[in-house]
Amino acid sequence: MVEQITRSEAPSWVRGRLAGSAGTRWIGVDGFGAAGKSTLAAAIADATDGVVVPVDDFGRVGVRGWDRELFIRQVLEPLLAGRPAHYQAWDLVADAPLDWREVLPGRPVIVEGVSSTDVRVPVPWDLTLWVEASPEVRWQRILDRNEPELLERWRTDWLPNEATYAAAQRPRERVDAIVR
Repeated sequence: MVEQITRSEAPSWVRGRLAGSAGTRWIGVDGFGAAGKSTLAAAIADATDGVVVPVDDFGRVGVRGWDRELFIRQVLEPLLAGRPAHYQAWDLVADAPLDWREVLPGRPVIVEGVSSTDVRVPVPWDLTLWVEASPEVRWQRILDRNEPELLERWRTDWLPNEATYAAAQRPRERVDAIVR
């Protein structure tokens, strides 16, 4: 059965479930766009001495959702082999590369973003969470934080893509906890 927890409980809930485990631990923070995944992932990272890998860093113009294969090659495979991962974040608005980031093995890796726990990405999850917020709250956040040119992408790509993902994979039903 999926546990129900609050946002304030989530960081200590994750820390408690990781207690006593060593090595690279994988935490997925999934949910619809603008639900609060990034803020929660940062709080979990603080509570666990983890590092956040946003799937938005793997978004590219012309790619629906995010580039899962690039994530697998640059993050998942090196960490599973016990090596540091290196990937280049991306600025979707400018369609340009940002800085290179390094993720060291042996610590919690919090992968956050819409469809971050996609079953097509073979992450050996230790914990997965689904973050919920009402459609009204989410849309207001989208309006508040996005440039006008991105609103069309929300309407034509991201919102339909997340709805398709949720209908096909039912991530809310397979996570360890729902965060309200």
